[in-house]
Amino acid sequence: MDTLEVKSQWSSGLITRDSEPQGLKPGVLNSTGGAAETAHSQGRRVRKGLKTSIFALLISVVICPVPSTAQIDQIKTGTGLGVEKVRIAVPDFKPSTADTGNADLLRTFNTTLFNDLSYAGIFDVVSKSFYPLTVPGSPQEIQLDAWGNPPPNAAMVAFGNLGKTGDDLAVQGWLFDVKNPTSPQVLGKQYREKATTDNARLIAHKFADEIIFRIGGGIPGVAESKIVYISGRTGHKEVWMMDYDGQSQTQITKMGAIALSPRLSPDGSRIAYTLLGKNGVELSMYSLELNKQVTFPRFSGTTQTAAWSPDGLKLAFSSSMRGDPEIFIADASGANPRRVTANRGGNSSPVFNPKTGAQIAFVSGRTGLPQIYTSDVDGTNLQRMTNTGYAVSPSWSPNGQFLAFAWKRNYGPGAPGGQDIYVMDIASKQWVQLTHESGVNDYPSWSPDGRHIVFESTREGGTQIWTMLADGSQQRKLTSGGHNQQPCWSFK
Repeated sequence: MDTLEVKSQWSSGLITRDSEPQGLKPGVLNSTGGAAETAHSQGRRVRKGLKTSIFALLISVVICPVPSTAQIDQIKTGTGLGVEKVRIAVPDFKPSTADTGNADLLRTFNTTLFNDLSYAGIFDVVSKSFYPLTVPGSPQEIQLDAWGNPPPNAAMVAFGNLGKTGDDLAVQGWLFDVKNPTSPQVLGKQYREKATTDNARLIAHKFADEIIFRIGGGIPGVAESKIVYISGRTGHKEVWMMDYDGQSQTQITKMGAIALSPRLSPDGSRIAYTLLGKNGVELSMYSLELNKQVTFPRFSGTTQTAAWSPDGLKLAFSSSMRGDPEIFIADASGANPRRVTANRGGNSSPVFNPKTGAQIAFVSGRTGLPQIYTSDVDGTNLQRMTNTGYAVSPSWSPNGQFLAFAWKRNYGPGAPGGQDIYVMDIASKQWVQLTHESGVNDYPSWSPDGRHIVFESTREGGTQIWTMLADGSQQRKLTSGGHNQQPCWSFK
């Protein structure tokens, strides 16, 4: 790790001399901190109950703030809370033409669709070993009893066909409720794109999101969403972007310096990030529409860890332009910066409440070790959310009722435990632990549907990017080459 770099600011920016809390060295993160043994032993039973209650809210409240009764029931099936999930079968789509190019396109499409639905968090996807020998490619070919009874015992079946004709790729897909023989069709879609592997993946994502939207209570899926992150695989730390499932990893910046803390704008057109270059530590802006850096003002001192307001009109960031590192909010162009905090000890890593845009969460070292705070955007109604250990990298859930963050609950030499990802209910300050002492886990970011969290972890040695469902289940690695860190999920 570069001597100037840490995992956010205390986790993904810089610890400057002015903002350094007592007992910490710049750029050093003690790996021995963790959960206090007494809190761990006394709170295990309480937290087990909290995990159920909080994540019941995460799905029935965070995911769908004003749902109908039917939507609540459907969404709750995806929480892993002991409620039966929607059991869905996803047989391979059949070729609809004799073109020799069908095989590769079908392989890509079928794998992508199956994985998208498996990771949606609302389905129990039936193993293909239970499927009938004859799979349907059209509504006329499906036998409802064969799919609705054991061994598959599915409630829903997603099926269809794919065919390449010349340079075109055509896909037809259906979703059937096999328990409803009088009116089984739930969804029918047709897609046509140029016949490429990328388009086969894109169509699979689109069809998966349609299914998730219909079955998941009207909440859009995330199969078409993006993740921006930092990768050092080229020898320099640059901004990269990938699909939500780790595919299509693409380098965005080529600055030859050190990039940190990328944040994608709500409309997906720009990336704000911290740049450590010849001019010091400053904010930089990249336009995805123009494929180049665009002008952004330089402020005096150290400026870093930008975050977008949900309407894309404001940026919050940390800057020492007036002395100590404080939180500022400016126009998206960087104009009219206004200071929000005024405390010694350093303030960094602000994030807006994505539901209202009227509050921020941030990290402050005003009492010593960094802790998570919230306030209104004018600095009023300040609340300290964590009260022990070393807490950094806050991320607000889509409906603004929960914070995810990285926490060493007991910090210091010889302390048990490690740095893990937690989720806290804002109103009650009750929390649940999602990762459990597997390396250093940091920089969580919520998916736009609120069902997933992306984060970085050193559990296998080098720093890589992982995702999980919002209850901590289905943890899987997205990156492997080089060191990859500081992920941020797109707004949509």
